[in-house]
Amino acid sequence: MSILLLVLAAFFLPLFPASVVFNRLAAANDHLGVRLALFVLWPQIGVLLILWSDLAVAPGLIAAWALLSALLYAFRMLTVREVGRWSAMLASSAWPLAWLYALQTPGVANLVAFTLALTVAPVLMLLVCAALTTRLEAAYTGLHGGLARDLPRLSGVIVVTTLAAMALPLFPGFFALLAVLGGATLWMAIGILLTWLLWSWAGVRLLEGTVFGPRSGPIAADLTVLAAWGLSLLIGVIVAGGLAWTGGAL
Repeated sequence: MSILLLVLAAFFLPLFPASVVFNRLAAANDHLGVRLALFVLWPQIGVLLILWSDLAVAPGLIAAWALLSALLYAFRMLTVREVGRWSAMLASSAWPLAWLYALQTPGVANLVAFTLALTVAPVLMLLVCAALTTRLEAAYTGLHGGLARDLPRLSGVIVVTTLAAMALPLFPGFFALLAVLGGATLWMAIGILLTWLLWSWAGVRLLEGTVFGPRSGPIAADLTVLAAWGLSLLIGVIVAGGLAWTGGAL
């Protein structure tokens, strides 16, 4: 029974090739609300399944499988141009790290919070994808570059969101990586750090294809001041939540 639960969990905290199911679902619906619900709820089902199962069945195999899945999708992020798919690849690369954290037997609340911390950046990227699609009819890097010139507020949101995707300090992903690195073995730590490096590389490429460079593409309206302040407040709340979790979990 425990093995069956672990196999089911591999679909919800996606491990390759079971991760194909999540990525198909993420690509099948363009409705922002449906996508947001999928990204938030899907991995938490996996967390519940892990809590009901026994990771001691094959900890070495689980750790290796999780790391390889994280690295695979981190490499895939370097080749994906559509921001919606990019966010799904980021989630598929980040969520396997929850398996490594679960192997360290944290408390239930910490495991839930850890998974939410890894979900923040993909969710923010979905909001960026929706904003780009609404204004430019497409959310492809390299298709509409140089947005900083004409859409400074949207560009600022893209930059901050990409920094969150790169798991830089102050963002929840950074604290999640510190949490899992704190109990990792040497080879696990190397794999996690390589995944982190690939996220940063992919984030730089995304910024180069959207915010920076010569302006290309149609003229579009920038984010309204109210929307920009609303997103800034959301990001501020997320940062504060990450800092609060760090104070209690690390």
